[in-house]
Amino acid sequence: MTMHVVVRQPGGPECLREETVALPSPGPDEVLLRQTAIGVNFIDIYQRSGLYPLPGGVPGVEAVGVVEAVGKGVSTVSPGDRVVYGGPPVGAYAERRILKAERLHLLPAGLSDDVAAATFFKAMTAHMLLTRVFPVTAGTRILVHAAAGGLGLILTRWAKLLGAEVFGTVGSEAKAELARTAGADHVIAGRGSDFPAFIADLTGGKGVDFAIDGLGGSVLERTFTVLRKFGTVASIGQAAGPIPLIDVTALGGNRSIALARPSVMAYSAEADIYRSAGRAVLDAMTSGITATIGQTYALKDAATAHTDLEGGKTAGSTLLRP
Repeated sequence: MTMHVVVRQPGGPECLREETVALPSPGPDEVLLRQTAIGVNFIDIYQRSGLYPLPGGVPGVEAVGVVEAVGKGVSTVSPGDRVVYGGPPVGAYAERRILKAERLHLLPAGLSDDVAAATFFKAMTAHMLLTRVFPVTAGTRILVHAAAGGLGLILTRWAKLLGAEVFGTVGSEAKAELARTAGADHVIAGRGSDFPAFIADLTGGKGVDFAIDGLGGSVLERTFTVLRKFGTVASIGQAAGPIPLIDVTALGGNRSIALARPSVMAYSAEADIYRSAGRAVLDAMTSGITATIGQTYALKDAATAHTDLEGGKTAGSTLLRP
């Protein structure tokens, strides 16, 4: 028997409930995994609330664990191996789960379970944004909203490694210090801050090349105003409110800016991309691009973790421990 956290009806954090189930033996090409650390991401909240579908009712898109048993035909991992995974299928909020062996990456000895679980899927998102959506190079000016969050800190570290100039927004002065420590060149603190004026002043009115917006709401509309001509906005979430209706003709003309709405779930669902991007992510993690773990909760306290994350009470990455 194993415990997992389920959502039977979408809603607030109180909808997260513990259930105990019996798992079958792993089938062909499958692996039974005992999980040791589980990463919490905003997509978990979107799925719990009903904004996104939640197949199977168990949230969670990344974790680290130890292989307990393998099914017929599995040759890439063995019992006792430490592995990490991220992306579909959802269901990481569990003590144990069964996954296809192809979803598992062997974890290098130098990376701890906690760091890997806090980093892998967020770094996969960073890889998608910085190499596929907008290839960032030396001198690229990039805006990262929520730069002290789990994804924001990884984006900042990776972008700086690529030679970018990073502008960040954060919710408080304490979080601003986290972003600066990660390498952000310019940070503005405070919800509702006038970041367009801040960026215009620092760039002589030219703006940034690439803006990453996981906040949505009115923030996204203001983010459009900080782009240089032919710049790109990646809209990847809506922590601050629903994505507004956008008149695409208003993005053209003299502005000539691009809007991307990339999905890391779609990115990591492609087998070839998942393998190659996963290797790049593990290499980046080994070189020091890792999450800052801000808080850890017991798996049974997933509702508290969601409440704190939604309420802006967290910094860095959040972990659940089975």
